[in-house]
Amino acid sequence: MNCKLNNLDPLPCVTDNMIGSKPDDWDLILLGDMFYDEDLADRLHKWLQTCITTHGTQVLIGDPGRAQFESHDIRKLLHKLAHFELPDSVKEENYGLTNSTVWCYNYKPDL
Repeated sequence: MNCKLNNLDPLPCVTDNMIGSKPDDWDLILLGDMFYDEDLADRLHKWLQTCITTHGTQVLIGDPGRAQFESHDIRKLLHKLAHFELPDSVKEENYGLTNSTVWCYNYKPDL
């Protein structure tokens, strides 16, 4: 909808499991609520570092403050961009989570 409002072609959207694959030359990766499992978070963190190192990809992460995310090593490499209160209907379905934050991944590879 945003692309249409701004007279832009729609962005490609990949819904396949890309974690661990050879990264494409993407300018931007958007993730939402992907740190709900420690093993998944570890694999995702490693793959994102590869994407950034290989192509300089920018990574934005949305997360509602799950414990696995807050305690993960990736959390130290993030900069808060925005913070949102969840609508009441969403709060009821999310086991006590009341807000969400958008983070920018600031991983700087050693060159």
